[in-house]
Amino acid sequence: MHDPNCLFCKIIAGQIPSKKVYEDEGIFAFHDIHPWAPVHFLMLPKLHLPSMAQVTMEHAGLLGRMLALAPQLALEQGCNPYPAGGFRVMVNTGRDGGQEVHHLHIHVIGGPRPWLKG
Repeated sequence: MHDPNCLFCKIIAGQIPSKKVYEDEGIFAFHDIHPWAPVHFLMLPKLHLPSMAQVTMEHAGLLGRMLALAPQLALEQGCNPYPAGGFRVMVNTGRDGGQEVHHLHIHVIGGPRPWLKG
């Protein structure tokens, strides 16, 4: 499912440019336009899901693949290896949760500290 009015759906479709990190049949990742840290990219399902609030067990495989892919991409993008290095994985859900774009996305944030936020 694709939402023609969704900013992230437009990025996935190539209608809005982005600095792509990764893409496969179900996942798209790109650098955050306002990074909080030296490494800050977003991972999102190509399927339009407004937020974590709409996730069901049918999405478990997709979200599991996204989380399993995060460490590899974090290292490729410049995060230092665990345990001295590392990264943060964050999902904002709804207005009270700080979500700004209503297409489920995972922030992967890392690199040497201090970070701008967090």
